[in-house]
Amino acid sequence: MGEDGEVTRPRSAYRSDCSSCAGLCCVALPFARSADFPEDKAGGDPCRHLGPDFGCGIHDRLRERGYAGCTVFECFGAGQQVTQVTFGGTDWRTEPALRQDMFDVFAVMRQLHEMLALLEEASERSSAPDLAEVAEQVSAVAAGSAAEVLATDLGTLRSAVGSILRRVSAEVRRPAGQALAGADLLGRDLRRRDLRRADLRSALLVAADLRGVDLTDADLLGADLRDAAVAGADLSRALFLTQAQVNALRGDGTTRLPAGHDRPAHWG
Repeated sequence: MGEDGEVTRPRSAYRSDCSSCAGLCCVALPFARSADFPEDKAGGDPCRHLGPDFGCGIHDRLRERGYAGCTVFECFGAGQQVTQVTFGGTDWRTEPALRQDMFDVFAVMRQLHEMLALLEEASERSSAPDLAEVAEQVSAVAAGSAAEVLATDLGTLRSAVGSILRRVSAEVRRPAGQALAGADLLGRDLRRRDLRRADLRSALLVAADLRGVDLTDADLLGADLRDAAVAGADLSRALFLTQAQVNALRGDGTTRLPAGHDRPAHWG
Protein backbone atom coordinates (compact mmCIF):
# COMPACT_ATOMS: atom_id res chain seq x y z
CA MET A 1 0.00 0.00 0.00
CA GLY A 2 1.47 3.32 -1.03
CA GLU A 3 0.87 6.85 0.16
CA ASP A 4 -2.62 8.37 0.04
CA GLY A 5 -4.22 4.91 0.05
CA GLU A 6 -2.97 3.85 -3.35
CA VAL A 7 -2.91 0.06 -3.77
CA THR A 8 0.62 -0.59 -5.01
CA ARG A 9 0.51 -4.34 -5.61
CA PRO A 10 1.23 -4.93 -9.32
CA ARG A 11 -1.71 -5.56 -11.62
CA SER A 12 -0.14 -8.91 -12.52
CA ALA A 13 -1.00 -10.12 -9.02
CA TYR A 14 -4.67 -10.05 -10.02
CA ARG A 15 -4.28 -11.83 -13.36
CA SER A 16 -4.12 -15.55 -13.93
CA ASP A 17 -0.69 -17.17 -14.27
CA CYS A 18 -1.41 -20.75 -15.23
CA SER A 19 2.29 -21.68 -15.06
CA SER A 20 2.22 -21.08 -11.29
CA CYS A 21 -1.08 -22.84 -10.62
CA ALA A 22 -2.02 -26.48 -10.09
CA GLY A 23 -4.79 -26.35 -12.69
CA LEU A 24 -7.36 -25.42 -10.07
CA CYS A 25 -9.97 -23.98 -12.43
CA CYS A 26 -9.65 -27.12 -14.60
CA VAL A 27 -10.57 -29.32 -11.65
CA ALA A 28 -12.53 -27.41 -9.03
CA LEU A 29 -15.09 -25.83 -11.34
CA PRO A 30 -17.99 -27.69 -12.97
CA PHE A 31 -19.29 -27.06 -16.47
CA ALA A 32 -22.30 -28.26 -18.43
CA ARG A 33 -22.66 -29.18 -22.07
CA SER A 34 -23.64 -25.94 -23.82
CA ALA A 35 -22.48 -23.43 -26.39
CA ASP A 36 -19.47 -22.85 -24.11
CA PHE A 37 -18.53 -26.45 -23.40
CA PRO A 38 -18.88 -29.67 -25.42
CA GLU A 39 -19.56 -31.95 -22.44
CA ASP A 40 -20.49 -32.11 -18.78
CA LYS A 41 -17.89 -32.06 -16.01
CA ALA A 42 -18.58 -32.20 -12.30
CA GLY A 43 -16.80 -29.91 -9.86
CA GLY A 44 -13.78 -31.73 -8.43
CA ASP A 45 -13.24 -33.85 -11.53
CA PRO A 46 -10.18 -32.96 -13.61
CA CYS A 47 -10.88 -31.86 -17.17
CA ARG A 48 -9.82 -34.66 -19.50
CA HIS A 49 -7.49 -32.25 -21.27
CA LEU A 50 -5.54 -31.37 -18.12
CA GLY A 51 -1.98 -32.65 -18.45
CA PRO A 52 0.37 -34.08 -15.82
CA ASP A 53 2.14 -30.70 -15.67
CA PHE A 54 -1.23 -28.98 -15.02
CA GLY A 55 -1.16 -27.50 -18.50
CA CYS A 56 -4.04 -27.62 -20.97
CA GLY A 57 -3.49 -30.07 -23.81
CA ILE A 58 -5.66 -28.06 -26.21
CA HIS A 59 -4.90 -24.53 -25.02
CA ASP A 60 -4.30 -23.23 -28.54
CA ARG A 61 -7.45 -24.92 -29.87
CA LEU A 62 -9.99 -24.34 -27.10
CA ARG A 63 -12.56 -22.48 -29.18
CA GLU A 64 -12.42 -24.80 -32.15
CA ARG A 65 -12.84 -27.76 -29.79
CA GLY A 66 -15.93 -26.19 -28.18
CA TYR A 67 -14.39 -24.84 -24.96
CA ALA A 68 -15.17 -21.15 -25.45
CA GLY A 69 -16.01 -20.92 -21.75
CA CYS A 70 -12.38 -21.56 -20.86
CA THR A 71 -11.20 -18.66 -23.01
CA VAL A 72 -13.33 -16.11 -21.14
CA PHE A 73 -12.60 -17.32 -17.60
CA GLU A 74 -10.33 -15.20 -15.39
CA CYS A 75 -9.37 -16.19 -11.84
CA PHE A 76 -7.83 -12.77 -11.00
CA GLY A 77 -4.65 -14.51 -9.84
CA ALA A 78 -6.42 -16.67 -7.28
CA GLY A 79 -4.96 -19.85 -8.77
CA GLN A 80 -1.33 -18.98 -8.20
CA GLN A 81 -2.10 -17.38 -4.81
CA VAL A 82 -3.75 -20.56 -3.53
CA THR A 83 -1.14 -22.88 -5.04
CA GLN A 84 2.04 -20.98 -4.22
CA VAL A 85 1.12 -18.96 -1.11
CA THR A 86 -1.82 -20.46 0.78
CA PHE A 87 -0.63 -24.04 0.28
CA GLY A 88 3.09 -23.33 -0.10
CA GLY A 89 3.60 -24.90 -3.51
CA THR A 90 1.84 -28.18 -2.83
CA ASP A 91 -0.90 -29.47 -5.11
CA TRP A 92 -3.98 -31.67 -4.99
CA ARG A 93 -2.27 -34.56 -6.78
CA THR A 94 0.71 -34.95 -4.45
CA GLU A 95 -1.34 -34.06 -1.36
CA PRO A 96 -4.79 -35.56 -2.00
CA ALA A 97 -5.85 -34.88 1.59
CA LEU A 98 -5.74 -31.16 0.77
CA ARG A 99 -7.78 -31.52 -2.38
CA GLN A 100 -11.16 -30.22 -1.19
CA ASP A 101 -9.62 -27.49 0.95
CA MET A 102 -7.69 -26.20 -2.05
CA PHE A 103 -10.81 -26.13 -4.18
CA ASP A 104 -12.86 -24.41 -1.47
CA VAL A 105 -10.17 -21.80 -0.84
CA PHE A 106 -9.84 -21.17 -4.57
CA ALA A 107 -13.55 -20.29 -4.79
CA VAL A 108 -13.22 -17.72 -2.01
CA MET A 109 -9.85 -16.40 -3.17
CA ARG A 110 -11.17 -15.62 -6.63
CA GLN A 111 -13.76 -13.31 -5.08
CA LEU A 112 -11.17 -11.70 -2.81
CA HIS A 113 -8.80 -11.04 -5.69
CA GLU A 114 -11.55 -9.59 -7.85
CA MET A 115 -12.35 -7.18 -5.02
CA LEU A 116 -8.67 -6.25 -4.74
CA ALA A 117 -8.40 -5.67 -8.49
CA LEU A 118 -11.40 -3.33 -8.36
CA LEU A 119 -10.05 -1.52 -5.31
CA GLU A 120 -6.73 -1.08 -7.07
CA GLU A 121 -8.49 0.61 -9.97
CA ALA A 122 -10.53 2.72 -7.56
CA SER A 123 -7.32 3.94 -5.92
CA GLU A 124 -6.05 5.11 -9.31
CA ARG A 125 -9.19 7.17 -9.89
CA SER A 126 -9.94 8.51 -6.42
CA SER A 127 -8.49 9.28 -2.99
CA ALA A 128 -11.48 8.04 -0.99
CA PRO A 129 -10.34 8.20 2.67
CA ASP A 130 -11.37 4.68 3.70
CA LEU A 131 -10.20 2.94 0.53
CA ALA A 132 -6.80 2.02 1.97
CA GLU A 133 -8.33 0.57 5.13
CA VAL A 134 -10.74 -1.69 3.27
CA ALA A 135 -8.05 -2.77 0.80
CA GLU A 136 -5.81 -3.73 3.74
CA GLN A 137 -8.62 -5.80 5.26
CA VAL A 138 -9.19 -7.73 2.03
CA SER A 139 -5.44 -8.15 1.44
CA ALA A 140 -4.94 -9.50 4.96
CA VAL A 141 -7.62 -12.14 4.45
CA ALA A 142 -6.20 -13.15 1.05
CA ALA A 143 -2.75 -13.58 2.61
CA GLY A 144 -4.06 -15.70 5.46
CA SER A 145 -4.11 -19.43 6.07
CA ALA A 146 -6.60 -21.74 4.39
CA ALA A 147 -8.71 -21.77 7.56
CA GLU A 148 -8.68 -17.98 7.74
CA VAL A 149 -9.70 -17.62 4.10
CA LEU A 150 -12.54 -20.11 4.51
CA ALA A 151 -13.77 -18.30 7.63
CA THR A 152 -14.10 -15.04 5.70
CA ASP A 153 -17.39 -13.16 5.91
CA LEU A 154 -17.58 -12.41 2.20
CA GLY A 155 -20.89 -10.62 2.55
CA THR A 156 -19.45 -8.04 4.92
CA LEU A 157 -16.36 -7.50 2.78
CA ARG A 158 -18.42 -7.18 -0.40
CA SER A 159 -20.65 -4.62 1.29
CA ALA A 160 -17.67 -2.51 2.37
CA VAL A 161 -16.02 -2.74 -1.04
CA GLY A 162 -19.29 -2.04 -2.83
CA SER A 163 -19.88 1.10 -0.80
CA ILE A 164 -16.47 2.46 -1.78
CA LEU A 165 -16.88 1.57 -5.45
CA ARG A 166 -20.26 3.31 -5.59
CA ARG A 167 -18.75 6.48 -4.14
CA VAL A 168 -15.79 6.38 -6.50
CA SER A 169 -18.13 5.84 -9.43
CA ALA A 170 -20.25 8.86 -8.49
CA GLU A 171 -17.11 10.97 -8.14
CA VAL A 172 -15.56 9.89 -11.45
CA ARG A 173 -18.80 10.16 -13.43
CA ARG A 174 -19.65 13.68 -12.28
CA PRO A 175 -21.63 15.08 -14.06
CA ALA A 176 -23.44 11.77 -14.34
CA GLY A 177 -24.35 10.33 -17.71
CA GLN A 178 -27.31 8.10 -18.52
CA ALA A 179 -28.76 6.04 -15.66
CA LEU A 180 -28.89 2.51 -17.09
CA ALA A 181 -27.96 0.36 -14.09
CA GLY A 182 -29.57 -3.06 -14.48
CA ALA A 183 -31.12 -2.10 -17.83
CA ASP A 184 -32.10 -4.82 -20.29
CA LEU A 185 -30.12 -3.85 -23.38
CA LEU A 186 -29.91 -7.35 -24.82
CA GLY A 187 -28.95 -7.17 -28.50
CA ARG A 188 -29.62 -3.43 -28.67
CA ASP A 189 -27.93 -1.17 -31.21
CA LEU A 190 -26.30 1.45 -28.99
CA ARG A 191 -24.02 3.02 -31.55
CA ARG A 192 -25.82 6.37 -31.43
CA ARG A 193 -26.16 6.54 -27.65
CA ASP A 194 -23.92 8.84 -25.62
CA LEU A 195 -22.66 6.44 -22.98
CA ARG A 196 -19.88 8.57 -21.56
CA ARG A 197 -20.12 8.59 -17.75
CA ALA A 198 -23.16 6.29 -17.98
CA ASP A 199 -24.15 4.05 -15.09
CA LEU A 200 -24.23 0.60 -16.69
CA ARG A 201 -23.79 -1.42 -13.52
CA SER A 202 -25.24 -4.91 -13.88
CA ALA A 203 -26.77 -3.94 -17.22
CA LEU A 204 -27.64 -6.78 -19.60
CA LEU A 205 -25.56 -6.01 -22.68
CA VAL A 206 -25.36 -9.48 -24.18
CA ALA A 207 -24.83 -9.21 -27.96
CA ALA A 208 -25.33 -5.43 -27.82
CA ASP A 209 -23.83 -3.37 -30.63
CA LEU A 210 -21.30 -0.99 -29.08
CA ARG A 211 -19.13 -0.57 -32.15
CA GLY A 212 -17.39 2.79 -32.15
CA VAL A 213 -19.00 3.83 -28.85
CA ASP A 214 -17.06 6.01 -26.41
CA LEU A 215 -17.41 4.47 -22.94
CA THR A 216 -15.12 6.91 -21.15
CA ASP A 217 -15.88 6.89 -17.40
CA ALA A 218 -18.87 4.59 -17.92
CA ASP A 219 -19.37 2.31 -14.89
CA LEU A 220 -19.41 -1.30 -16.14
CA LEU A 221 -19.26 -3.04 -12.78
CA GLY A 222 -21.04 -6.38 -13.12
CA ALA A 223 -22.37 -5.62 -16.61
CA ASP A 224 -23.03 -8.74 -18.70
CA LEU A 225 -21.02 -8.06 -21.85
CA ARG A 226 -21.04 -11.49 -23.44
CA ASP A 227 -20.68 -11.25 -27.22
CA ALA A 228 -21.16 -7.47 -27.19
CA ALA A 229 -19.59 -6.01 -30.35
CA VAL A 230 -16.93 -3.43 -29.51
CA ALA A 231 -14.90 -2.99 -32.70
CA GLY A 232 -13.68 0.60 -32.71
CA ALA A 233 -15.09 1.25 -29.23
CA ASP A 234 -13.13 3.24 -26.67
CA LEU A 235 -12.98 1.31 -23.40
CA SER A 236 -9.64 2.77 -22.36
CA ARG A 237 -11.17 4.77 -19.49
CA ALA A 238 -14.18 2.60 -18.75
CA LEU A 239 -14.72 2.18 -15.02
CA PHE A 240 -14.48 -1.20 -13.28
CA LEU A 241 -14.12 -3.22 -16.49
CA THR A 242 -12.47 -6.54 -15.63
CA GLN A 243 -10.38 -8.82 -17.80
CA ALA A 244 -13.11 -11.44 -17.52
CA GLN A 245 -15.56 -9.00 -19.12
CA VAL A 246 -13.05 -8.12 -21.84
CA ASN A 247 -12.61 -11.81 -22.61
CA ALA A 248 -16.35 -12.13 -23.25
CA LEU A 249 -16.50 -9.24 -25.75
CA ARG A 250 -16.26 -9.36 -29.53
CA GLY A 251 -13.57 -6.84 -30.36
CA ASP A 252 -10.70 -6.39 -32.77
CA GLY A 253 -7.49 -4.45 -33.26
CA THR A 254 -9.37 -1.15 -33.24
CA THR A 255 -10.88 -1.66 -29.79
CA ARG A 256 -9.20 0.52 -27.17
CA LEU A 257 -8.70 -1.22 -23.83
CA PRO A 258 -7.63 0.05 -20.41
CA ALA A 259 -3.94 -0.15 -19.55
CA GLY A 260 -3.13 -3.51 -18.00
CA HIS A 261 -5.87 -5.40 -19.87
CA ASP A 262 -4.91 -7.97 -22.50
CA ARG A 263 -6.42 -8.20 -25.94
CA PRO A 264 -7.97 -11.71 -26.10
CA ALA A 265 -6.27 -14.05 -28.56
CA HIS A 266 -9.65 -15.11 -30.00
CA TRP A 267 -10.31 -11.57 -31.25
CA GLY A 268 -7.90 -12.36 -34.07
